[in-house]
Amino acid sequence: MDRFYPIGTPGQPWGETEREQWFSARTIERSYRDDVLARLDQLAGHAEVAQYGALPLDPERYPLMAVTVRSSSADAPWVLITGGVHGYETSGVHGALAVLESAAVEYLDRVNMVVVPCVSPWGYEVVNRWNPNCHDPNRSFYANSPSEEAASLMAFIEGLDVDFVMHMDLHETTDSDEDEFRPAVSARDGKDFERGLIPDGFYTVGDSENPQPEFQAAIIAGVERVTHIAPADDAGQIIGSNVTQHGVINYPCVELGLCAGMTTAPLTTTTEVYPDSPDATPEICNAAQVAAVVAGLDFVLAG
Repeated sequence: MDRFYPIGTPGQPWGETEREQWFSARTIERSYRDDVLARLDQLAGHAEVAQYGALPLDPERYPLMAVTVRSSSADAPWVLITGGVHGYETSGVHGALAVLESAAVEYLDRVNMVVVPCVSPWGYEVVNRWNPNCHDPNRSFYANSPSEEAASLMAFIEGLDVDFVMHMDLHETTDSDEDEFRPAVSARDGKDFERGLIPDGFYTVGDSENPQPEFQAAIIAGVERVTHIAPADDAGQIIGSNVTQHGVINYPCVELGLCAGMTTAPLTTTTEVYPDSPDATPEICNAAQVAAVVAGLDFVLAG
């Protein structure tokens, strides 16, 4: 057993007291309004920027925003890009914004694109994986979700009433996963924490029920032009899951309540960038997210 998280009692799941203790220890470290909303304001001229909800913690501070870029072609496919489901995973947010500022324009006549750049704005500001109620939004995409972030996004997507061909959910795997977030979830659930390994490099998580290996391979090939791909560990795994091909693992997305499993899109993936690598910078991580999306779009358009 590794060190125990400083909240709670070993072996006992958290109650309301521990959850409130955890929430009260969070501090604002960056601005959703300055970093995200201000950039969305600049897109109003060529895209539909719309609010689809707000976090009840502070509705004025945390509006939930989506951007739709519509093609002039009647038969253009629909694609969905989500970022910031885990608010602390910075390039997921800024990569999605960069897609709007670059790729969305380049592919304007060929695809309809819906981009939700920051699903968890409170998590973005406090640089944390969970929401204010200690729920992991990326384990909460199911009916009657306890996560306002997941529930609001699912309702918005359902209301669009379109058939998405592709959904890419942009994430990071960070050193803080082992230092903070996995110990926290173990403590919250009253379980022992066993340390794992953080992979150095980019990888994707496909859906084990619909893995689409050619799609995953196309993304890896596109990103490999920008940054390095995570190797398998000595057990042939990445974060405890078997590597199925270069830089790819699979999860049961629907069963786990992952964002990548919330639509019926035939092409889905979760991207994972490692920002703590000595060979990475914020700019490289953002570029890797954009390269992943572009590779996915090209795969869709290739038919």
